[in-house]
Amino acid sequence: MLKKIPHTYVIVFSLVVIAAIATWFVPGGVYEASDIEDGMPVFKHVDNQPQTWQVFGALFKGFERQAGIIVFILMIGGAFWIINDSKAIDVGIKSFLKFTNRLDKYRFIRWIGSGNLVIVLIMLMFSVFGAVFGMSEETIAFIIILVPLAVSMGYDSLTGVGMVFVASGLGFAGAVLNPFTIGIAQGIAGLPLFSGIEFRMFSWLLINIVGISFVLWHARRVKRNPAKSPVYNVDDYWRKFLHGKEEGEEAITYKASWISYFVLLLTLAVFSFSYPETTLDVGGRSITWWFIPAISASFAISGYLSLRNSSSVFVLNILGYTILFLIVGVMGYQWYIMEIAALFFAMGILAGAAMGKSPDTITKLFLEGAVDIMSAALVVGLAGGIIIILEDGQIIHTILHSMAGGMNNLGQIATVELMYLIQTAINIVIPSGSAKAALTMPIMAPFSDLVGLSRQATVMAYQFGDGFTNLITPTSGVLIGVLGVAKIPYATWAKWITPLILMLMVLGALLLIPTVTMDLNGF
Repeated sequence: MLKKIPHTYVIVFSLVVIAAIATWFVPGGVYEASDIEDGMPVFKHVDNQPQTWQVFGALFKGFERQAGIIVFILMIGGAFWIINDSKAIDVGIKSFLKFTNRLDKYRFIRWIGSGNLVIVLIMLMFSVFGAVFGMSEETIAFIIILVPLAVSMGYDSLTGVGMVFVASGLGFAGAVLNPFTIGIAQGIAGLPLFSGIEFRMFSWLLINIVGISFVLWHARRVKRNPAKSPVYNVDDYWRKFLHGKEEGEEAITYKASWISYFVLLLTLAVFSFSYPETTLDVGGRSITWWFIPAISASFAISGYLSLRNSSSVFVLNILGYTILFLIVGVMGYQWYIMEIAALFFAMGILAGAAMGKSPDTITKLFLEGAVDIMSAALVVGLAGGIIIILEDGQIIHTILHSMAGGMNNLGQIATVELMYLIQTAINIVIPSGSAKAALTMPIMAPFSDLVGLSRQATVMAYQFGDGFTNLITPTSGVLIGVLGVAKIPYATWAKWITPLILMLMVLGALLLIPTVTMDLNGF
């Protein structure tokens, strides 16, 4: 008889309690940034602050700290519920499946499998996003699109999450030009920005080969026998979601859609005049062009053609251009979750208006979507309580200091590998790449000088330690949010992803060896 898997809330709250227990036994300590010795901040012991009833207050503080992601999830859920009501996503999925089926007439495509090709191309795209501008929170919005697509193709929700979240995580770990990890870490270490890019490109390629192969293996297994999927029963939600919309709607173009089209054209014209040129920052390079006017002109044409088809296709067109503006906003105007949430919120309202929905109906649909995704939003705040407890207990710096102390009198290879393990362990507690860089690099970089280790190798150890466990750590608000939206229990996810995590960690350890033994550019 199989044991019942604990609810995600139970698992996360148990970790909050374990963190509180640790504050009773781990001595307190802090690194004094203002007190430097041998180039490193001085560690000082302080009284630890044992946590008891604070576990309940930590939940409140966790909700406060993660408020941005929580509101982001609620707004995304509400907006996409309006989109779902328009049947635009269903239209897109059916059209996409027809397109992939047509590809099977080509012998080469039939040999490799059109589904495999789709998975590889989508994963490479999101991996590039993760490697170039650190896509993370943004993946939550795409889960609602890619999970139904994966299920409709005969796969499961794990495959859908793999295509988006795992792919961006692979890119995030490869971190070719990620300004939030490599950019900050190299800046603190005093290295030229994005130096050593050649070896990181090689590492990114190997990481993606391993990760994409794992997802393809799982997808093929599920395709052959759907009942073998660990989320076969869980995916009833998505099968019912898709089955309930199989009939679709008659191809109708509402007058309201034309009104929405002209309102959007006028709005985009204003934006095009206000922002005629946009500079996209891609790592250390910049590309300046008329991106907004070009996208706006393209929408004028595609919007008109989509309206000649139906209002549902027009809404699908709005969704596509929303994603384009998201990319421009993130890379050109440093948008974060507030701007992205506002963008999708506007998309939802426009989609409802284009389908001829009244303001009351749009509001009702938005609230239904927010309620449906509420559990995913709340568990993000719950996970934030783990970090709150460790910080309030004054033991995070003690843990780091104890780990760093174990690196004395080791060879260079052993030292860089131990740095890698330390960064991996810290990432389980502090999943924020930028926060971890700010905490660990002022200690690790000078220490590497003392033992004759390249600072670039130290950055690589941080990079791999920061990246891989993002796919499994329960303290990550993004992971918990993604799983909540996909309806996947955390325990099921952890069991599924663990083999990939172990393979990636071994690969990371092997890739660190050349940083010490070979003469690499930038090292």
